[in-house]
Amino acid sequence: MIKVIHNIEDMTLWSNNADKSLGLVPTMGALHQGHISLVRQARSENASVVASIFVNPTQFGDGEDLDTYPRDLGVDLDVLETEGVDAVFVPNTAEIYPEGYDTWIDVGNIADKLEGRLRKGHFRGVATVVTKLFCVVHPNVGYFGQKDGQQAVIIKRIVRDLNLGVTVRVCPTIREYNGLALSSRNVYLNEKEKLDASIIYTALIKAEEMWRHGEIESQRLKSSVENTLRSCQSITAIEYVSVADTKTLNEVEKVDGEVMISVAARIGSVRLIDNLILDGSETTD
Repeated sequence: MIKVIHNIEDMTLWSNNADKSLGLVPTMGALHQGHISLVRQARSENASVVASIFVNPTQFGDGEDLDTYPRDLGVDLDVLETEGVDAVFVPNTAEIYPEGYDTWIDVGNIADKLEGRLRKGHFRGVATVVTKLFCVVHPNVGYFGQKDGQQAVIIKRIVRDLNLGVTVRVCPTIREYNGLALSSRNVYLNEKEKLDASIIYTALIKAEEMWRHGEIESQRLKSSVENTLRSCQSITAIEYVSVADTKTLNEVEKVDGEVMISVAARIGSVRLIDNLILDGSETTD
């Protein structure tokens, strides 16, 4: 029987008594196959598995979808029990951010790029809540998806810089049959928009193919992505196309070493992100 825990004291007590190693899968609920893939990875590697469900208000900006973010706790708990999760941490906002709360994790310049440039304060909220979850649950391993590529880089940085002693496992992006990266926000797309949204993955794959055939100039890879996206009328905005070093997230002129090529674009009013990793470590001029 899955254990559902709502307060920090009980969660820490449970974790301290759990068989080790302990894996943690942080989520905001509205679980899909991407989350389930993380749970299954955690289950295969650990004696105990905890998932958290918390829609974190501090990572939402003005005008974003905090109030309408999809929530279905009953369904999520059934899924997690079926997948063999041992405990689920489901705190309310006051438990995580009690009255007078004013301590934040600032991860510096790396949080001001890409998503952070457009969503001010987003990664302060992400970094703070993930750090708190690590401190409450005391996992040996934390599991995150590659779809949120910048988030994964930042969480690795937090663990390194603060000596948190958690192994960060970044697992592959899980996709729809047409390549669309799974996301809880995909529920906002109608069927035509879901089909059209596959253009984002198509654009990334075309750039990857160019790179595999010898193209290392980042601007040409970016232009290819942008041109492919513009060919789809359902794309209402291209917010960024990036080719950046995977450790610093600094933009690179050439693919030389491991880089992340990433996109943020809108289908109608729905904002979607995606990325691929290109490993040019052995590429020479």
